[in-house]
Parts: sequence; structure tokens; C-alpha cells
Amino acid sequence: MDVDGGGKRVFQRLGAPSGDSRNQKVCFHWRAGKCSRYPCPYLHRELNGPPHAASNGAANAASKRGHGFASDDSSVSVPRRSPNFSGGSTWGRVHGGGNRIIRKTEKLCNFWVQGNCTFGDKCRYLHSWSLGESFSHLTQLDGHQKVITGITFPSGSDKLYTGSKDETVRVWDCQSGQCMAIINLGGQVGSMIAEGPWVFVGIPNCVKAWNIQTSADLSLSGPVGLVYSLVVGNDLLFAGTQDGSILAWKFNVATNCFEPAASLSGHTLPVVSLVVGANRLYSGSMDHTIKVWSLESLQCLQTLTDHTSVVMSVLCWEQFLLSCSLDKTIKVWAATESGNLEVTYTQKEDHGLLTLCGMHDLDGKPILLCSCNDNSVRLYDLPSFSERGKIYSKEEIRSIQAGPGGIFFTGDGTGQVKVWTWLTEQAVAASM
Repeated sequence: MDVDGGGKRVFQRLGAPSGDSRNQKVCFHWRAGKCSRYPCPYLHRELNGPPHAASNGAANAASKRGHGFASDDSSVSVPRRSPNFSGGSTWGRVHGGGNRIIRKTEKLCNFWVQGNCTFGDKCRYLHSWSLGESFSHLTQLDGHQKVITGITFPSGSDKLYTGSKDETVRVWDCQSGQCMAIINLGGQVGSMIAEGPWVFVGIPNCVKAWNIQTSADLSLSGPVGLVYSLVVGNDLLFAGTQDGSILAWKFNVATNCFEPAASLSGHTLPVVSLVVGANRLYSGSMDHTIKVWSLESLQCLQTLTDHTSVVMSVLCWEQFLLSCSLDKTIKVWAATESGNLEVTYTQKEDHGLLTLCGMHDLDGKPILLCSCNDNSVRLYDLPSFSERGKIYSKEEIRSIQAGPGGIFFTGDGTGQVKVWTWLTEQAVAASM
């Protein structure tokens, strides 16, 4: 099992290089005569030279893919790493802290959802599953009967894996969008990740491990109750369990199996989120706390207690830790000189938050997707927290996963998995 540096992919998901070229881009909202951001990070004038070239394939990606959702790397530009935002003072500078622009059409029409709105195009409410110009819906994957609790896209594979509380994992072909296999597990899926050739699935009292190259099928015993979260770091597989413990296994090449390595105790309620970054393991729990663990000693270094309800998701971005909770806040944590984490910014929302996912759009800008328990997902630019759009669903979206070539996935409480794609700024401007 190749899990060397497995945490890097998670930690660098919203990574940052040097250099910031944002101020050399023309604001396409300004071009359309409706930019309302102040201050706007983009130019409100035309460049002297021609705008930088963009692939026309991105604008037509959905039509070229047919019924599937595979990315055509020859027609979709590769996302660049984000500019390096340092220091906590930049957080929430633009439309931060609840100063987002509210449009009267941001409310989803309930009659349209039920298929019986009589106002049609004259309805004052939204007749769409999304609001935003920089991304579009590709397709929908139907088949699961209950809430989606895991979505993963193994590296180098052309298959998408989705897990649900309906006790199955479905395997989808990325070219056709068709379900290729249904795996019955005999227990609800609490979590699912992929690392190298391995797919790990957390179910009650067990972690299933499948090698998609060798077809090895292993069962890792030890968890008590449902496995709510999984992550790989420092050659170890970690599982957050219903009894509040975090179990760790190490792969033994000689025996071709996973051997128990440690059990981390300290949480008093289920561990629902795990992430690895900067040689640390971070765990979010129903006990309202986040614990910081050393990946070397596996000792708890700090317990963060600023949230007042369940910590649903934790995410690493650059030198920051982001967390969200049912207390209706997203908190940004940064290390002090002593090495301890403290809150440097709090984003307040109107609803409880369920999960965080970070990715880049096709213009290389870092985006944070935040699922709320009002059946919506907010999309924010980082670090400003200026709103990029919203995604709506019939029920809560519990799983969000980034894919290759600007594709991302959302899974909701009805069992539907939707496939989305980012568009370049130039493609959006051209469509206006």
C-alpha cells in the first residue's frame, strides 16, 4: 500500500504558491455591468493587450461529454495552485462576516421542486438547482436509496465510488455515467476514502479495504460502532469511530495485511471528521471539540473548544485549519508563536454546517464549499469569503468531493449524486 505522505494531498488541497496574478485579470462581472464587490480584487478596466487565452473546450465541456462526466484534459485547462494568502488579517475582507449580497431569487421555489409551479418563468423564486455563473451541472447519478455518506475518485482510476446508508457502494463508469457494480455491505456506510490503489469504507464495527489493482478484499476489525471518518497520514490509516476513539492501522507488505498500530482516546462522543496536515492529525467530534494529535508520537497536543455544537468537518488549507459546526459557524484557526492554534476569523451562517470541501476553480482560485442543513451548499472564494454561488438539493448534502479537470460531486439525503464542472472566467464572460 503506497500511503507515503498520504496526508499531503489533503493538506495541499487548497495549497498555495508564490505570486498573485489576480489583479491582472479583468472582472467579468464588471464587464457585464453588475459587479457589486467592494473592493473588487479584479480589474475594472480592459487590459492593454488581448485577454489571456482560454480553452473554448471548457465552455462546451458538458456537451462534449455526452451522458458521462469524464474530464477531457485536452479541452479543460489544468487548475493552478492558488495565490499565497498569509496572515489572518485577509480573512473575510470582502463580504466577510455575513455581508453577502442577497438576491430575491436566492430562495428555491418549493412548488418547482414538487413539479407543480404555475408561474413558470414569471416565478419570483429560483427554478434551478444552482445559483452562480462560474460552474454548471453536468449530470445526475441515480440509484442509491438513502443519504450519500461517501464519494471518492481513486487516483488513476476511471471509476467513481459512492457509499450510502442504504448499505451499498456503487461503482460508476466515468465515461458513460452508468453504474457498473453494486456492492452490498450488510451495514450502512459511514465514510469512504481512496488512497493509492486502495478504497477504504467505514461500516459498523469494521473498515473494508479493497485494492482496485489486485482485487484484494480485507476487513479491519476493532472499531466499536459506526466508522464515521477515515484518513491516511504518515503511513497509517486512521478511523474515527462511534465510541469516540481513533484507531490506526499500518500496512505490512510482508503479510499483505493491515496491522493494528494504535488507539487514540480522548473524545467522549463519536469522531465524525478527520484530516491530516503539517505532521498533525485533526479530529472533530460530536463532543464539540477538535483535538490536535502529533503524527509522530500519536499524542494529543491541544484540544480546541471554541465551537458550541457538533464539529462536523475539519479541513487544512495552507497554514490554516478550517472547521465547521452545527453552531452555524466556520472557524479559521492559525498557529501562534507558541505553536497552539487560535481562532483568527469566524464566518457566521444562518444555518448549521455539515461538511467542508476545498478545491480550485479552472482559473486557479481556491474555493471553499460549505454544506448547510437548509439543503444548500455555499461556495466561497478564499480567503475573502465572498460568495461565488449556491447549490440546492431536495435534502441535506452530506458529501462533497473534488474530481479531476474541474469536476466535483455532491451527494444528498435522497441518494442522488450530482456531477458539476467549473468554467473559466473567459468562458463565463463569453456566454453573457
